[in-house]
Amino acid sequence: MEYTVQKLARMAGISSRTLRYYDEIGILRPSRINSSGYRIYGQREVDRLQQILFYRELGVSLEDIRDIITGPTFSAAGALREHREKLLAKREQLDLLIANVEKTISAEEGRMKMSDREKFEGFKQKMIDENERKYGKEIREKYGDEQVDRSNQKVKGMTQEQYAQVEKLGEDVITTLEKAFATGDPAGELAQKAADLHRQWLTFFWDSYTKEAHAGVAQMYVDDERFTAYYDKKQPGTAAFLRDAVFIYTGMVDNDNA
Repeated sequence: MEYTVQKLARMAGISSRTLRYYDEIGILRPSRINSSGYRIYGQREVDRLQQILFYRELGVSLEDIRDIITGPTFSAAGALREHREKLLAKREQLDLLIANVEKTISAEEGRMKMSDREKFEGFKQKMIDENERKYGKEIREKYGDEQVDRSNQKVKGMTQEQYAQVEKLGEDVITTLEKAFATGDPAGELAQKAADLHRQWLTFFWDSYTKEAHAGVAQMYVDDERFTAYYDKKQPGTAAFLRDAVFIYTGMVDNDNA
């Protein structure tokens, strides 16, 4: 079956302009242009559009989607399995938030009492689930199930004030790191402030802090491409810069990186 831009857009629930834009940026080309100059899409393009919309639903940028689906190792079946896992995780998070909202309504109407801690259970569980989905396998291999489970329990036990503080600290780390990176000096005042903020942020998740563990996490940001992509999304090299700053902060300077 073949579709024009308008027919495919109508079937997929998107605008014709969106399809034309996907063609312009090279993420979804039509299978052919007919004699009248209309874009024509076949089954292969329909399947690819479905994949694109799946990724968009999960919040993946168009640039990243293009890299994924045009990569030499891309597997449509594998991508669908991955989509299913992520959607199930998203559904679980939504169920928790819905339950939290229902409790809050009951509390507001005087039908039950709700502690301050309960008010934030859904948000904290979402944080845990997202971290597990993105980095759980690697973190558990590096630190062990027991340590990771303790960390998750610590997050669940956070008070409202602690939860707000850890969220702000995470933002402060990124903001300060961006400014520090512009100086180009991992030993400078701003870079060392970023390293200290990073330490403070970590202590909300760890039972105890050690310089060795801090340096190990910073190195992992460079060794694991997903962590690197997170820190490097605005400026390539930021993950390595943070690693160097933390090495200096902890006194674990690697001569190869000094």
